Amino acid sequence: MFLRRLSRPLLAMAKVKETTGIVGLEVVPNAREVLIGLYTKTLDEIKAVPEDEGYRKAVESFTKHRLKVCQEEEDWEAIEKKIGCGQVEELIEEAQDELKLIGHMNEWKPWGIPDDYECEVIENNAPVPKHVPLHRPGPLPEEFYKTLERVDTGTLEDVIKKVDPAIAAASGASQEP
Repeated sequence: MFLRRLSRPLLAMAKVKETTGIVGLEVVPNAREVLIGLYTKTLDEIKAVPEDEGYRKAVESFTKHRLKVCQEEEDWEAIEKKIGCGQVEELIEEAQDELKLIGHMNEWKPWGIPDDYECEVIENNAPVPKHVPLHRPGPLPEEFYKTLERVDTGTLEDVIKKVDPAIAAASGASQEP
């Protein structure tokens, strides 16, 4: 009983995450250590990509930043706040996905395209191969073009005033400093 009373304030001080609030995403109690391990592994594996490639530079840049934050901060909330890209569990998933992508990129080697390689450019009026689907959007309604014209000429506000004066009053009030 005595120990229980003493431990209550300590438990209240320790921030324990019970749920992520995201379906299917479980809480990782040692998220900081997992992130440090994943980021370290990412920095090791990205070395297989040529140094002058933009992909390597981008991955190294944000991974070094995130690793530094994880090493400096002990608290998962501070890590989430400083990185600003979601919960630590989401960061773990992102880091795992990045590791998979590095493996694929090393396999595919998209940077190995010869300098003299020429790709085929299809002009608008050129015949399209049969296997390429023709997804062309239909024309927009005439009302859309009229609205655009009113916005350009400044007459849209006049139309709004006639249709609904309450909207015009609200928009006029929000424009004042």
